[in-house]
Amino acid sequence: ALQTVHVVLVVGLFIGMIVALQTGIELARIGQQDQIGTIVSLSMAREMGPFMTGLVVAASVGSAIAAQMGTMKVAEEIAALDVMSINPLRYLMMPRLVALAVMMPLLAVYTNLLGIFGGAIVGATPLNISPEAYFDNAFRYAENKDLYVGLFKAFLFGLIIVTVACHQGFTATEGAVGVGRATRRTVIVSFLLILVVGYFVTRMFYQ
Repeated sequence: ALQTVHVVLVVGLFIGMIVALQTGIELARIGQQDQIGTIVSLSMAREMGPFMTGLVVAASVGSAIAAQMGTMKVAEEIAALDVMSINPLRYLMMPRLVALAVMMPLLAVYTNLLGIFGGAIVGATPLNISPEAYFDNAFRYAENKDLYVGLFKAFLFGLIIVTVACHQGFTATEGAVGVGRATRRTVIVSFLLILVVGYFVTRMFYQ
C-alpha cells in the first residue's frame, strides 16, 4: 500500500503539471493563461484523478491480488476452504473489496490535490501566474458535484479491480503459467473496464 501511495504521488503531481503546461501554452496565445487553475482542478476532480488512480491501483494492487488468489487456487488452498465449509468469496474477496472501495476515493482525493499543486508549480515557473491567482481560479469554479462524481468513479473502479482480480485468480489453472496469465488479464481487463465505465459515468452526470 505504501508503494502505491508513492507511485500515486509521482503520477498525480506530473499529470497536473502536464495538463497545466499543455493548456497554459495554448491559453497564453490568447492571454487567458490565468484560467489554467480552473482547467486543472476540474479535469483532475472529474476525470484524471480517479482515472489515473484506478490505473495505478489496477497495475499494482489488482495484479497482486490476482497473483495471490491464483497461487491459492493452483495450490488447492481454495479447495481446502470449500472442504472446511468456508466460503472463499466471503473469506478472501469481501475484505479486499471493502478495503479498496474505501481506499480508492481517498487515493483519488490525494491524486487531485497533488495534480492541482503540480499545476501551480507549472503556473508559477514557465507561465508566470501567481499562486494566489492560480488557486483562486482553481477553487472558484469547482463545484461539489465535480468532486462527488470523481469519488463515485474511484469507488466503482475499486470494485471493478477487486472483482476482476479475484475472478481471474479463482479461475487460474496450469500452475505458475496460469497465475501469470491471470495477473496479465487482470491488468488488461481492469484498464478496459475503467475506461468504459469512466466514460459512461461522465456521460450520465454531465449530459
